[in-house]
Amino acid sequence: MMRRIAVLDAPTNLGLRPPTASSVPGCGKAPGALRDHGLLARLRARDAGCLTPPRYDPGDWRPGDGVCHAPEISAYSLALADRIGAIIDRGEFPLVLGGDCSVLLGSGLAMHRLGEAVGGRIGLVFVDGHSDFRHPGNASYVGAAAGEDLALVTGRGQPDLAAIEGRRPYFRDIDVVVLGIRAQDEYRLDLQAAGITTRPVPALRAEGAARTAQWAHEQLVDCAGYWVHIDVDVLDPAVMPAVDAPDPGGIAFAELEILLAGLVDTPHCLGVELTVFDPDYDPDGAYAAEIVNTVVAGLAPVVAPGAVPPRLLPAGPVAPAPRAADSRPAPEPLPAPAAVPAPAVAVEPIGPDPTSDGAVDDLGTDPLGPGLLRRAPAGDEPDPARSGIDIA
Repeated sequence: MMRRIAVLDAPTNLGLRPPTASSVPGCGKAPGALRDHGLLARLRARDAGCLTPPRYDPGDWRPGDGVCHAPEISAYSLALADRIGAIIDRGEFPLVLGGDCSVLLGSGLAMHRLGEAVGGRIGLVFVDGHSDFRHPGNASYVGAAAGEDLALVTGRGQPDLAAIEGRRPYFRDIDVVVLGIRAQDEYRLDLQAAGITTRPVPALRAEGAARTAQWAHEQLVDCAGYWVHIDVDVLDPAVMPAVDAPDPGGIAFAELEILLAGLVDTPHCLGVELTVFDPDYDPDGAYAAEIVNTVVAGLAPVVAPGAVPPRLLPAGPVAPAPRAADSRPAPEPLPAPAAVPAPAVAVEPIGPDPTSDGAVDDLGTDPLGPGLLRRAPAGDEPDPARSGIDIA
């Protein structure tokens, strides 16, 4: 038996600011660009369709107005959670093609529903070049949900986004593992104070991609399962400049492939989302092809002979109260969430993963590894003007 992948397009731009006054972000084109390079056929995946987002129109938004497009993002997240839940109910492995990082609100909502249905907690492995942890407690204003998605899904921010259906947080701080942020990330100390486990790029490289994947899995041993978020800006802009906020010091494609393979090589991984690739900065499709090659190789364990459908573990211990160092105000009381039917996912006893012998090739500890970090062709260097669009 093998796990079947279902590919769902979530081509939303709603979480990003416009690149210029007269343009819209291009990452909504990413699912189509990846499909054009044969992603579904190479994965032998079921086409789960496309969830069309509301119109992108920031209107007269100004700093201090809260998150731009908040009503539209909230509605889209509800619909996306329904679609992801339906895929998991079929015993399939969802691959969500974003779109910007605000898709995490929809998948987070789906995971919270699932955790409630099985009586456990669902964790999050957050693979991203930025912490996306800006919120009203550490910033003068908020605005772009794609630069605030981790804060929102851990319960920080306005209730119409951070507490959809009265669920807050979608992921508890202790159930989040952040991988691939840069060593000097603006909010790294806030993550530490919140008790969110992190492994920035230097530590990831020192330990190796395969061992980091295993380490991430171990951090979530008390969870019933986990979701994987991948923002392609975790890659170095020398090999992936086609993102809205390129930031030097990232990993290489080969490292991402090994990391992804290690994270999904267990039935406790419930699904993956891919975000922020912008085809507007990839006119010849070369970067789309690289992403497809990496995703196909990285998801190989999911469809390997002998792979089994998603399997949720029993609930772990109750999470401790927030640490004293976490000075953010307690969230306001919210109505109890509506009951959700239990999904068709079996709960199995804790034990070794029968589908894996634990052996995953790694690339050693060389800062880049032989031949890993390939320079972009001349003329394809990242545009400094794009830096920080979704986190400004």
